[in-house]
Amino acid sequence: MMAPEPDAPVSSTSPLSPKLVSARRVDQRFLDELVELDAQWDPRRRRDLGDPVGGGLTGRDALRLFESQVLSRHLDFEARVMGAAGEGFYTIGSSGHEGNASVAAALRPTDPALLHYRSGAFFLERARQVPGQTPTLDVLLGLAASRDDPISGGRHKVWGSLALNVPPQTSTIASHLPKAVGLALGIERAAHLGVPSPHPRDAIVLCSFGDASLNHATAQAAFQAAAWATERKLPVPVLFLCEDNGIGISVSSPPGWTRTSLASRGRQIAYFEASGLDLVDAHQAARAAVDHVRLHRHPAVLRLDVVRLLGHAGADPEHVYREEEEIFATEKQDPLLCSARFLATAGVASPSELRDLYESTRDRVRACSREAVRRPRLESAADVEAPLAPRDAATIAAEVKRSAESAPTEGRDASPRPMPRVINRALRELLTQHREMLVFGEDVGKRGGVYGVTDRLQKTVGRAQVFDSLLDETSILGMAIGCGMAGLIPVPEIQFLAYLHNAIDQLRGEASSLQFFSQGQHANPMVVRIASLGYQKGFGGHFHNDNSTAAVRDIPGLVVGCPSRGDDAAGILRTLVAAAKACGTVSVQLEPIALYKEENLEPGDGAWKFSYPEPGWHVPIGEGRLYESDHEFLGGGPAAEKADLTIVTYGNGVRLSLLAARALREKHGKRCTVLDLRWLQPLPTQAIVDAATAASAVLVVDEGRRAGGVAEPVMSCLLENQPVDAPWRCARVTGTDTFIPLGPAANHCLPSTDSIREAAESLLGLNDGGEA
Repeated sequence: MMAPEPDAPVSSTSPLSPKLVSARRVDQRFLDELVELDAQWDPRRRRDLGDPVGGGLTGRDALRLFESQVLSRHLDFEARVMGAAGEGFYTIGSSGHEGNASVAAALRPTDPALLHYRSGAFFLERARQVPGQTPTLDVLLGLAASRDDPISGGRHKVWGSLALNVPPQTSTIASHLPKAVGLALGIERAAHLGVPSPHPRDAIVLCSFGDASLNHATAQAAFQAAAWATERKLPVPVLFLCEDNGIGISVSSPPGWTRTSLASRGRQIAYFEASGLDLVDAHQAARAAVDHVRLHRHPAVLRLDVVRLLGHAGADPEHVYREEEEIFATEKQDPLLCSARFLATAGVASPSELRDLYESTRDRVRACSREAVRRPRLESAADVEAPLAPRDAATIAAEVKRSAESAPTEGRDASPRPMPRVINRALRELLTQHREMLVFGEDVGKRGGVYGVTDRLQKTVGRAQVFDSLLDETSILGMAIGCGMAGLIPVPEIQFLAYLHNAIDQLRGEASSLQFFSQGQHANPMVVRIASLGYQKGFGGHFHNDNSTAAVRDIPGLVVGCPSRGDDAAGILRTLVAAAKACGTVSVQLEPIALYKEENLEPGDGAWKFSYPEPGWHVPIGEGRLYESDHEFLGGGPAAEKADLTIVTYGNGVRLSLLAARALREKHGKRCTVLDLRWLQPLPTQAIVDAATAASAVLVVDEGRRAGGVAEPVMSCLLENQPVDAPWRCARVTGTDTFIPLGPAANHCLPSTDSIREAAESLLGLNDGGEA
């Protein structure tokens, strides 16, 4: 079949593509129904638009909701026309879910709304509540992937608007529910702390999702977190809106499953339900649910019975998994038909007036569509990446300096200390400087963390800023995202790197994508501290010794720091908190667990304890630390014009490499420098090139796995930047491609001082203490 011309409405007689068949049928059914209603219309039914029609609605209100429903429907139709013509790129529509417009009418436009991808009528109804909006063109620009799309700039079709308090959500199933809980908690926490927030003190958070998403572990984590917080008497003003159409793509929900699942938490999460096919019923239930959440500051869920029309998406072969009789029966429950019948029966509008509204909306959508497809699209990778992670080194440095001016001046002890004590002091300093900063996670409060890093912070700073979370990494990160959106600076702790992996989508799909999908209009600043890597003694196994850095380095826009010593840990933390505050940066600090308790370089020398850095000192993002041959750790002697070897490493590898470098000097008289990367994303590429240029050979030491470890991008950097006439001699020492085993067997899988020294000797051509 030929695709229709871009100007052809779905109700025309033009040849139809498969994408448009169901749309044409639904469209025609509605028009036919209006004809039947018109034949039965009695002008004497007419009533004043100001008269109440039920559910707290006047006739004018009901007609306005119908207009939003109609606009949503025609945008769905147009998305399919654009797709068939090759001018549109997204056809997951809201048809059948238009009853959610009633929920929007029950809320305030200042209530943040995190929307399901079928909440189009909600978005359009909210846009009517805020003057100056152009939602029709805005949605079509998103469908056309135009860079003029005001929310994502052509990067994805999302429901989002800064003016409407609708942060854009990706399509990951249920992934926005945990941060909705976090945002609700964050609004309350910000008010308690007296911190300015973009949301009013009495705002509530709306979070919509489909019934199939209810089965996702992420959704269950959000409900559990909301219930847990409520049991602890914490205010959680979030309203979950379940748009229950009874089917997830092709898999039907068991009858009664959604209602039973949602209502079962009634003690902590109040349960409401209504028909999404009935404007009055939906609005009445929505008002009751909204009033409950706003008044009591407790969570609630509203289940809205809806239907799904036009399949899952434009290319969905719905007839493969649903009988035609079932499809047709669903189409007869079209909420637009139900609304039209109600409006006509109640005397709010005649069927002919409803048809005029319907057709004039179609014409308006078509006109905007013709404009949208003419607008420019993103033209380069640079255009695409521009809002990914907006950072400015000067701005960050200025924020560090500004914060330092309020640093405590009394009791500054310069005594060298091991890493946990330095980090503890840095956190205490930062919490004092930033009233909006929060430190939370499993066991971080009363206990002070598994390794004592947060010891006594809660007692010193207070429970409002330092507190324990429930034992769930998804909820911890979701809360961090939401708190960042509420104007706070969350610094959550993940107890072990291995624990991060079951919640990684909260970092990848949600936290790191918000600035990207909103062109920097929305941000969720956060600094995630994670006890990481291997080499633990007496407490091993892969779940507590995890050297998989690839999981975080692979996330676009995420900044990853990894200190090897206490003063650098404090300096990196200062940088990351400043970047969060000034630039909305999402970041991770990987803290080597084995170095928490390490105080020595050589036995008993106390060389791996460091003094607390002066206020204002920080480690700029992407700046490494180079240990020269005349540094105290590598021994004396005049600096040679060119080092024999540079070792590039990070984390535990720094200390091991320094010991190996000392052995090479003492045994072979070779001068080695050691470059501590300090940053794993972005890498300090210039420092790598400079260190390699100043040496005859380069050895990369990576405690991560050989496949996907840090050594791979470092080796690529060396390869891409090496001189053509004198290429560098390079090699690498890495961990093996395995999980880290329990006990002494771990030593076989990780770099050691001896394996680093032996690799260096091989690279330099040394054999039995002499030149090869």
